[in-house]
Amino acid sequence: MFKGVLTYHNDNMRTGRNSSETSLTLKNVNSTMFGKLFVIPTDGRVDAQPLYAPNLIIPGNGTHNVLFVASEHGTVYGFDADNGSTLWHVTTLAAGETASDDRGCGQVTPEIGVTSTPVIDLTAGLHGTIYVVAMSKDSSSNYHQRLHALDITSGMEEFGGPVDVAAKYPGTGDNSQGGYVIFDPKQYKERAGLLLVNHILYTSWASHCDIRPYTGWIISYNETTLAQQSVLNVTPNGNEGAIWAAGAGPAADSNGNIYFLDANGTFDTTLNANGFPKNGDYGNAIVKISTKNGHLAVSDYFNMYNTVSESNVDEDLGSGGAMVVPTFKDSSGVTHALVVGAGKDSNIYLANRSNMGKFNPNNNSQLYQELPTAIAGPVFSAPAFANKRIYYAGVDDTLKAFSFNASGLLDSTPASETSTQFNYPGATPSISGSSASNLILWATENTSPAVLHAYSANNLSVELYNSNQAAGGRDHFGNGNKFITPTIANGKVYVGTANGVGVLGLLP
Repeated sequence: MFKGVLTYHNDNMRTGRNSSETSLTLKNVNSTMFGKLFVIPTDGRVDAQPLYAPNLIIPGNGTHNVLFVASEHGTVYGFDADNGSTLWHVTTLAAGETASDDRGCGQVTPEIGVTSTPVIDLTAGLHGTIYVVAMSKDSSSNYHQRLHALDITSGMEEFGGPVDVAAKYPGTGDNSQGGYVIFDPKQYKERAGLLLVNHILYTSWASHCDIRPYTGWIISYNETTLAQQSVLNVTPNGNEGAIWAAGAGPAADSNGNIYFLDANGTFDTTLNANGFPKNGDYGNAIVKISTKNGHLAVSDYFNMYNTVSESNVDEDLGSGGAMVVPTFKDSSGVTHALVVGAGKDSNIYLANRSNMGKFNPNNNSQLYQELPTAIAGPVFSAPAFANKRIYYAGVDDTLKAFSFNASGLLDSTPASETSTQFNYPGATPSISGSSASNLILWATENTSPAVLHAYSANNLSVELYNSNQAAGGRDHFGNGNKFITPTIANGKVYVGTANGVGVLGLLP
């Protein structure tokens, strides 16, 4: 049964796969049978991935499939996913507030409201709850980051929310006083999608451009009290180390461990007896976090041998998103549990989740596998996974499928690739299809107008459709938006734009 698209990239592993999709097939996704149905306007940019929940009872308004959209103007909407009508909308701004200005940084502009993809728990509260982080500015020019819990049938605040995000952590790094680094809401934005694991909500924080002071924060909350659960800083005695992930949420495995790619920042090349950075600074690493007993703690990591020089030239791993590779067996019956990431150095890094490799100052031989320059450009996106293949689209590169071979390694030569090159920031693909033979890969070009592409996921040289094919711009749905990820649900594809959401599907 299709439960919906309730989190960034469909699941906590961040595979991007909707295996419940049966309406869209290799035979009907073409410009004759498939195209733009309508466009839903919003009051600001849509940087967060739209989410979807089926068959919701809206008080006084019947049953609807609902599309959840959040804007940079600080508005959260519940739309009828089948006709685009507004079921409810609420502002995250308190009285007298505006969305934040862009803080002198062009990455999210001209305003910052809701940037990260929310997350939905259908079992929380009376009817289900959507969790949203929003930034705002009050009349005294104070900035706020707040966590909201909204009823998915009305948008009403729940659990006494919202709560202001505030934190401190032992350390002497950027913005520290009295032995603690302090979370300053104006210095951060919530860029990476929210993560919900075992009823705990995880937020992770990026800076505005590289404007210091900032450090790398992960802050968790109880989903039904909104009480702060745990705080972790991964550069507490240094600086930088933000969590960008091109909008991808931190990934989680079935044991509740969390994985993310940390951006350029302080890394302690002097290690303690257990091989961990002596001052707890993990800049530019793939980080594994334990959530045992609700407490956040680094339990393992990998960092490349040339991490300091990469950080010094802003060539960080953190520009991309991490993905937990679904566990598989090789031809010898050996089980492999991996996590994958790629960033600005264009290398694909595969780490063993139970032994990630830590740091070796001479080389990366301790890593499960490295594919040097497997991607032609830097990676400002996240991968997708289906059928033992990892899909990546770097900047000004084609979208490529890399297959695992019989020995459990990723082939360095792509199994297939698109003819289209994707300009900045590349693309984060999504995959639909219930069977291995009928997989469709979807990706959006960040152009004006945006272009939605559909390919056979088993052979990316076969393009099924793109939204430029039909005459007269029939399927144009709006201008591109940097990190937007297509959402596929119930025979439709939803794509955020600079001022709304394009909805494409089978033509009537």
